Amino acid sequence: MTLDNALTGFLYIAMLAVVVVLITGIVNLYRGDEKARSRSNKLMRLRVVTQFVAILLLLVILYVRQNFGS
Repeated sequence: MTLDNALTGFLYIAMLAVVVVLITGIVNLYRGDEKARSRSNKLMRLRVVTQFVAILLLLVILYVRQNFGS
């Protein structure tokens, strides 16, 4: 397994994590319990972090492909 393939796998995992957090946040919006607002805030922050990681991995993949020819 090459570095490029490993990074691509991590990118897919990061994108899946973004989707899972996004769906969890949408489901949480329809809950009516007293902790929904706090949980929504935490899920929004987690989504931003996972999106940042996914974008960072994408940039690393592009850098590796451009500089190490894959």
